[in-house]
Amino acid sequence: MCGIAGILKFDRHGEVQERRLQAMRDSLVHRGPDDAGLMVQGRIGLAHRRLSIIDLAGGHQPMSDPEQKLWICYNGELYNYRALREDLRAKGCEFTTQSDTEVVLRAFEVFGEDCVEHLRGMFAFAIWDETRASFFLARDRFGIKPLYYTLDSKRFAFASELKGIVGAGGVRPSPDSRSMIDFFVYRYVPSPRTIWSGIAKLPPAHFLEVDGIGNLRLRRW
Repeated sequence: MCGIAGILKFDRHGEVQERRLQAMRDSLVHRGPDDAGLMVQGRIGLAHRRLSIIDLAGGHQPMSDPEQKLWICYNGELYNYRALREDLRAKGCEFTTQSDTEVVLRAFEVFGEDCVEHLRGMFAFAIWDETRASFFLARDRFGIKPLYYTLDSKRFAFASELKGIVGAGGVRPSPDSRSMIDFFVYRYVPSPRTIWSGIAKLPPAHFLEVDGIGNLRLRRW
């Protein structure tokens, strides 16, 4: 179990406040007691809390490709990462770690959004694509790993838990009346709603892409 979080501001001259990102990350400390990471580049920011399982020394996140055009925050376990790594090597990819995180990153580099079709495991991850100026978020088939997000006219933010979203600031949690009804009927809140108004849950087996001006595309894969 790890914790991931991030912010994208739509103002090209905007800047993510590091303290906001740290607040998001620190609210998820129970999900990852072994390591912590931050990446802030102007209007984007990524944060990670890590529970170290694979490649204890080399799996620090946020992780980037050598050119720092792609950045990933990943929570999960990829069961076929060794076989997929060999397939990607055959396609010309080079690896500097033994982590499954780097395999996911390289799979996105090679296959784009279709990378999810090659992943076998439980996962929730976010990739910042500098070339396209967009975030790509995906969740595993059964929704084992959680992922929440919020979007308004000024920014997009995501986190592994609701408290991470609240930690980003700008969101005043208020109960969603429809979700309250659903909770008492079903004993849970069906996706994409959450108990809080203005915060959504990425459904299982879905990905979303949000670009630098706030256009969001959601698709079941």
